[in-house]
Amino acid sequence: MPVPSLLNVHRHDDGSRTLIAVAGDIDLDSAPLLRVSLEQCLLDGICSIDVDLSAVTFCDCTGLNLFLSARRRTAAAGGALCLHHPSKSVARLFALTGFTSLLVTPRVGLVPPPVSVPHGRSSRSSRSLRPVALYEATCQFADVAPASLHGVA
Repeated sequence: MPVPSLLNVHRHDDGSRTLIAVAGDIDLDSAPLLRVSLEQCLLDGICSIDVDLSAVTFCDCTGLNLFLSARRRTAAAGGALCLHHPSKSVARLFALTGFTSLLVTPRVGLVPPPVSVPHGRSSRSSRSLRPVALYEATCQFADVAPASLHGVA
């Protein structure tokens, strides 16, 4: 029996801005916890959301879809979702899928350093922007998860 993945999500509010520090694996089982945390920020009226990904050990297409959907919903609410300090595995996922433009290059004084949380178990080229634009156009019709690629991870 597979061991369920663990994910820790810590929210740190600072006025109208929040930092969400994520640690562990983001996958089909754990993504709902992160989704609820991001949605709660919008329900609380916080539209500037920074997500620290430095302690994320694994992220699959479910996590990628979650970030794309959250980015679209936050923008629709007049805010911004910024992903910071991706771990090597997260950066690789974004690079392989062409979504590197979602990651924010940290700028001194503007983005908090990575947050240490307990573990449970940018370049902007037209090529990297195309998948984001295509995804957002598709989401105008429905909020759907990516189709399975028959066992391809």
